[in-house]
Amino acid sequence: MPSATPAHARPKVILGETDAERLSALALQMEPSAPFAAGLLLGEIDRAEIQPDAVVPADVVQMHSTVAFIDETHGKRRTVLLVFPTEADIGAGKISVVTPVGAGLIGLTAGDEILWPNRDGQERSLRILRATPPVRLTL
Repeated sequence: MPSATPAHARPKVILGETDAERLSALALQMEPSAPFAAGLLLGEIDRAEIQPDAVVPADVVQMHSTVAFIDETHGKRRTVLLVFPTEADIGAGKISVVTPVGAGLIGLTAGDEILWPNRDGQERSLRILRATPPVRLTL
């Protein structure tokens, strides 16, 4: 069940080319086992502004970004690392992009707020406080 909030009412999503390609393939692969989250992620990819990796602004949530956000519905503040499913470890603060929260965070910018469904389909408001860009290794 996708978000009831129309796409045009949600904040802009920005994705780098590499994230867009990898996330599209991942979401399609995950559709049979996690159709809800995969559908949410594919919807965000479809409406994203795709940019060359080198020009994605530093405050945009990317894969391997550290994200501080508030779940306004519960007033709970969290800081997480957004990762691929094989790297997920909720106890270590690493959340998968193929979860409702992870799919809702990707591509947003510090200051953005989005109404986004939880696993039960109930919408809640997520507000991005800060996004720290991923560390890129260069050889």
